[in-house]
Amino acid sequence: MKVYTGMDPRIPLRDVAAHARRAEAAGYDGLQVSETVHDAFALALLALEHTERIVVRTSVALAFARSPMLTAYTAWDLARFSGGRFHLGLGTQIKQNIEDRYGMPWSEPAARMREYVGAVQAAFGTFRTGERPAFHGEHYRITRMQPYFNPGPDEDTPAPPIYLGGVNRRMCALAGEVADGFVTHPTNSSPRYLTEICLPGLAEGAASRAQPRTLDLIAGTQVIAGATHAELDAERERQRRLFAFLYSTPAYRRTLELYGWADLQDRLAHMIRRDQWDDLHAVVTDEVLDTLVPMALYEDLPELILGRWGALAAGVTVPLPANPDHDGRVAEVVKALQSAG
Repeated sequence: MKVYTGMDPRIPLRDVAAHARRAEAAGYDGLQVSETVHDAFALALLALEHTERIVVRTSVALAFARSPMLTAYTAWDLARFSGGRFHLGLGTQIKQNIEDRYGMPWSEPAARMREYVGAVQAAFGTFRTGERPAFHGEHYRITRMQPYFNPGPDEDTPAPPIYLGGVNRRMCALAGEVADGFVTHPTNSSPRYLTEICLPGLAEGAASRAQPRTLDLIAGTQVIAGATHAELDAERERQRRLFAFLYSTPAYRRTLELYGWADLQDRLAHMIRRDQWDDLHAVVTDEVLDTLVPMALYEDLPELILGRWGALAAGVTVPLPANPDHDGRVAEVVKALQSAG
């Protein structure tokens, strides 16, 4: 099993290098960088520059806020710079954020993402061969590439693997059809979600490929971990607040629906509309939290993770501890998971 970690989305840029080195020293296979208050590619560049072994993956960069050619340029540069350690993770975000936060147009996400991935792959082909691109779609058309603007021909740089992130079955199916891997959102990584929605969707998409291939599924797991019971209690309440914020987004209600808790998402969304941000956590019960965000001391964490995700995913995410003094404990967890297969 591959083991990845992330980092605080609000991390100052000056601290990214140290965080990436910590992840590498702890034995992780890779570092996933999100896109919230920083540009995901800027974070990825810093992490790659200051590491030597680990994979760095955007998880996920927002596709519809960028030209596919601009994304392809950046991904190719990072792959070349790192010797192939960069993985391109792409996601759609939600309509309100694309239109009202980024000021970009929105359209049916699965169909548009299929085109977007195709356009990026066409650009990679042009960079590799030096030939003119010829991609024609409803949303994107890429047909021009003067030699002056082409970083190729370059047959030595490996095209970055493309991972998709998402929550609905249609996006899972699309990943199975066009991507190299799929990264689940923390709100949609429960074993039940993977079994009933994600894996069937991936299989559906994979069945349409001309040449069958194995898709790399990374479960963006949410777990509560610590060295002592007091640490677990403190982290539990932090995770309760994070849980409430994440599940206030209607797009992330799929897992709650599976468990018959759709009314919780309705309540959280209603509170958001009334700007009751500080009260969200109060409606997340212990039953809900214990079911979807399991808790364990570090020594018990490998057994917990393998029991829930070992048979379902090729990789999982395990957070680095807030306290660097506990990095050795996490390194033992990472090693145990990796040695499990």
